[in-house]
Amino acid sequence: MKILANDGISQQAIDTLSKVGFEVITTKVAQNQLADFINKEQVEILLVRSATQAKKDLIEACPSLKLIGRGGVGLDNIDVKYAQEKGIKVINTPNASSYSVAELTFAHLFNGVRFLYDANRNMPLEGDTHFAQLKKNYAKGQELRGKTLGIIGLGRIGKAVATIALGLGMKVIAHDPHHEKATITLSFFDGRSLDFDIYTIKKEELLKQADFITLHVPAQKDAIIGEHEFQQMKDGVGIINLSRGGVVDEDALLHALEHGKVAFAGLDVYRNEPTPSIKILMHPHISLSPHIGASTIEAQERIGDELAEQIIKEFKKN
Repeated sequence: MKILANDGISQQAIDTLSKVGFEVITTKVAQNQLADFINKEQVEILLVRSATQAKKDLIEACPSLKLIGRGGVGLDNIDVKYAQEKGIKVINTPNASSYSVAELTFAHLFNGVRFLYDANRNMPLEGDTHFAQLKKNYAKGQELRGKTLGIIGLGRIGKAVATIALGLGMKVIAHDPHHEKATITLSFFDGRSLDFDIYTIKKEELLKQADFITLHVPAQKDAIIGEHEFQQMKDGVGIINLSRGGVVDEDALLHALEHGKVAFAGLDVYRNEPTPSIKILMHPHISLSPHIGASTIEAQERIGDELAEQIIKEFKKN
């Protein structure tokens, strides 16, 4: 059987799949050429991440497909219902990248409270001529310890974020309409562990209490943080979005940044990927990354392993 890993897959997964008889193709095929390539090569398994779209038109055009796999959690780039109607199995890897996304959340948080998003822009330009002024500009940073982190979305990634926050000495509050409570386990290097119970609260209460707010939710039809929500927040709040573009209203975010309601934002996802708004990209108080939450070596190996395990289980049953 032929597998097209159109957005890449780890070498470890390629080796695992090849050993049991699968042919793994890692050629990056353009979206508008994908159906022709799948049909020409008689590809039966398509693996994607966030870049490749596996919507109804592609599925309809490719009768050879038997399985579509998503390296990651969200399935919004796959027409799951239609695929299943056509007898195509859809799989994903919900566990593999949670901690990688959580760590990037804190990269953006540390970036924000210590002004690194701005310092890293200005030091190369003025560090040799205005060092003292830049030192003064960035001298009023904050510590995360003792601050309140509001987590919107207490799924796997939200729980991983909570774990790091608790380890840093932060107070953690959370909102999730699907969970009333989560038990967070802090595991230490010497084998000891501590359990913390977090009970979710209403979104309005979280917005009022949190010093920093981070979102870890699936794709939404409408923004869940907009002008009304910004008005309920503390002055000088920090906003982090590593979930999906559009869950934070970018126009409302820019307005909140300009008027001091939001001190800084950290964004890994954007409303108009892969062409984000220039106003967002150029804003001096936004820490930016190009949708790389799950893009660590360790996460990609785990993603590949999870996909390979599920594929082998499905097609090598005997």
